[in-house]
Amino acid sequence: MRCCRPVGVKIGVLALQGNVSEHINAFEIALDRLGSGSSSDVVTVRDPADLEACNALALPGGESTTISRLIDKNHLYEPIRNFSGGIFATCAGMVLMATHVDDPHIRTLDLIDMTVDRNAFGRQRESFETDISLTGVDGGLFHAIFIRAPVTTSVGEGVTIISRMDQGIVAVEQGKHMALSFHPELGGDTRLHERFLKKCGI
Repeated sequence: MRCCRPVGVKIGVLALQGNVSEHINAFEIALDRLGSGSSSDVVTVRDPADLEACNALALPGGESTTISRLIDKNHLYEPIRNFSGGIFATCAGMVLMATHVDDPHIRTLDLIDMTVDRNAFGRQRESFETDISLTGVDGGLFHAIFIRAPVTTSVGEGVTIISRMDQGIVAVEQGKHMALSFHPELGGDTRLHERFLKKCGI
């Protein structure tokens, strides 16, 4: 008798602009490290039908105003707003997840109760790398890469702060959602990807 592959989960990566392939690779590694790689898939999301098949979604870094406009153009605003799975958002993704942001051209998703300063760390030339501590995450300091990064200036009730720096809050969680101002997908450390997947029950 032919053995069937176990039915697994699908992690979607919004593939409209930004670090798409890097997120796909990082989630594939994280799934393997959690022992779920053989029964799970990481897929690209470009329209509502793609999203319907997913259990979790990543909003990658990129240009937040461009991604916001493309979300509307591809009729994804309401489907993402109403998505029942967890959302893993980095850099521009953090901006989009906020309830308030300092740019009227961005239509935020209002999914994490926070206010975000879009270009808190300056322009591209002010990008940098540093080691940060993560509350509730084992394994020591995390090497974080900040590229034209935003920062969270305030959070509401129900939002857990994972990490902060002198400039402000750089990592938060609310429910199954996680938002980071840096780019964990650009390094080999998948602890945050794994933490997110576990919170989603994956």
